[in-house]
Amino acid sequence: MSHFFKYFPTISYDLLKDGNTRVIQNPLVRFKILNALKNKTALYYTYDIKEGQSAQFIAHKYYGDETLDWVLFLTNDIIDPLYDWPLDYQDFINYLKNKYGSIETALNTVHSYEWIYQSQQTLYDGTIVSEKVLNVDAETYAGLSVNEKREVSKYDYEQRLNDKKRNIKILKSNYLGNLLTEVERVFR
Repeated sequence: MSHFFKYFPTISYDLLKDGNTRVIQNPLVRFKILNALKNKTALYYTYDIKEGQSAQFIAHKYYGDETLDWVLFLTNDIIDPLYDWPLDYQDFINYLKNKYGSIETALNTVHSYEWIYQSQQTLYDGTIVSEKVLNVDAETYAGLSVNEKREVSKYDYEQRLNDKKRNIKILKSNYLGNLLTEVERVFR
């Protein structure tokens, strides 16, 4: 990620608050890909991050250069690579222990209630119709039948959030040069 900042303009800043200013890259400057371009599916591959895969690994796999990890962060609006990137199993367990005190607490504490108003179905032609749910309050939940309600534990809630982070977009390599040129042009 630090390679991304090499294009940033510099500023004088007293980092240590000791009266000595240093010239640093301005971390407050941002570059954003236009939303219109983010929605062009022809520009991207979709990719599911596997356990243990870092942004550097994926950048090397697709671009041949692990220092282009920032391209993945940029195309997926990842600001904090530590928590916006999916956690591996052990890091996820440690996160839950720190946040909830123990795995047991996370598993046994209700985060929310769901009304399952449409179960997943497979139609005669093989089309899968996804399950549809709404979050409801405890009173509404209590009035639902057993087949149309579900409690979501804090563990399950956190796991869903982490799993959503696994699906990313990867800019196709034939557009990479254009992006690099544009980033350099904007910051020079």
